[in-house]
Amino acid sequence: MEIATIGFTQSSAEHFFGRLREGGVRRLLDIRLNNVSQLAGFAKRDDLEFFLRELCAAEYQHEPLLAPTPDLLEGIRTKSIQWSDFEGRYLSLLEERRVEEEIDPTDFETSTVLLCSESTADRCHRRLAGEYLQAKWGNLRLTHL
Repeated sequence: MEIATIGFTQSSAEHFFGRLREGGVRRLLDIRLNNVSQLAGFAKRDDLEFFLRELCAAEYQHEPLLAPTPDLLEGIRTKSIQWSDFEGRYLSLLEERRVEEEIDPTDFETSTVLLCSESTADRCHRRLAGEYLQAKWGNLRLTHL
């Protein structure tokens, strides 16, 4: 089983949807807390659902269980918490939510990508979510598009 991750900032729509097509993605799991922001451009929930269907023959799903809390997001945006603190608190949140039991691993038999806004995965909760599921389920490979 494989899970991919992708972010949309600093990316044109052409490059973003091209990466999804090249990656063979058939389902996008949006793990952002706020998926309707005007700042998201082509990645607003309703637009994204349309573009995925039309350009990639893929489905859209929002999964707030994998989203950070508003206070965690605010802390990292305002730099009132450091990345290492964010990591620990976010992973504790996933543990508390027991996401590995709430999300069905068989859903990932369809080529799935985790979406958030960050342009790279190194300091992004999508990477942490993927690594968390990888550690809990054990039988998946994580890639970053």
